[in-house]
Amino acid sequence: MSWLDVIGSLAGGLTTLAFVPQVVKTLRTRQTRDISTAMWLLFCAGVALWLVYGLILGAWPIIIANALTLALAALVLAVKLSNRKRDRESEAPSD
Repeated sequence: MSWLDVIGSLAGGLTTLAFVPQVVKTLRTRQTRDISTAMWLLFCAGVALWLVYGLILGAWPIIIANALTLALAALVLAVKLSNRKRDRESEAPSD
């Protein structure tokens, strides 16, 4: 493994690990009201494109980091999307 692969693996590992606390909190609390749907959709799309880029290059540090990050981000997005109806109902004024 080259130094470039080591640096890429460390960078990918740290940025992927950064999502774990948010995923754990989201799965525990199911609270996603303060998470931007648009941002999370754009983020997932960007990570998916990084994954494709890594696959085209055959760059394992990029592939592994982005596959894991996409899985984590998709979990949060799935909870967010499943909560949208509930969040809208709680924001509606009561009579």
